[in-house]
Amino acid sequence: MADRPIVFLSDFGYRNEWVGICHAVMARAAPASRIVDLSHGVPPLDVREGALLLADSRRFLADDAVVLAVVDPNVGRDNDLAVETNKGRFLVGPDNGLLAFLWQADGGVREARRITLESVVLHPVAPSFHARDVFAPAAAFLARGGALSELGPQLDPAALTELPFPSASVEHGKIECEVLDVNRFGNVLLNATADDLESAGLDTVPIIGIDAMSGSARARRVSTYIDVDSGDWGLIVDPRGWLSVIRGNPANAAAGLGIQPGDPVWLTGPPDAA
Repeated sequence: MADRPIVFLSDFGYRNEWVGICHAVMARAAPASRIVDLSHGVPPLDVREGALLLADSRRFLADDAVVLAVVDPNVGRDNDLAVETNKGRFLVGPDNGLLAFLWQADGGVREARRITLESVVLHPVAPSFHARDVFAPAAAFLARGGALSELGPQLDPAALTELPFPSASVEHGKIECEVLDVNRFGNVLLNATADDLESAGLDTVPIIGIDAMSGSARARRVSTYIDVDSGDWGLIVDPRGWLSVIRGNPANAAAGLGIQPGDPVWLTGPPDAA
């Protein structure tokens, strides 16, 4: 059987050698494995954003891919984790909830192990760089066909760290949600979906009220960015399936509303929609 591909996500950025050195470790241990960099731009230490990005990318990942994810505020304190999902996918990363949305989408955890295998882990293990010394070699070991059961002691799947999924609160004529992310263009990603619009009775409303603590706007329902004229407001379903508040270039939606990730946002229709 051919070596499995490895899909790599982190919050490392590219200003240092961290991503490259993890690549080097994996390439040395599993030279036939293709490494796919899903993203290294997760906001620093933002475990939930990393977990959401993994889950939102799931349908594009090869079923046999080993997913290596490192967003690790407590590096060295949480269990170094390797799991097999009920779909047969291997996941490697810290036991802090980063992998939870992905294994939930895969039907749960079939088996979980703490990574301790001496012949795989690189020694001495740097207390602040388990990505290089523990996670990358473990991902390569699994990609080459190594058995999950050999990596270390078994863990109870029920005891693994979970995260609460960021669901919006929906009532007729109103959605209370929050900002998941603000991208480099100032677009505001919300934890609400097109299904939430339908549940609120706002799916046929052409103009949606956007209210935040520091600003408000009226956004037109559009399909793509080019549908919004310069400075105007729009509400689209982004490629990951979330609602996103946008403005026509060069205006910035996040700056116009004065919001940042974690802030509350309310979506409403005209008075007769409430």
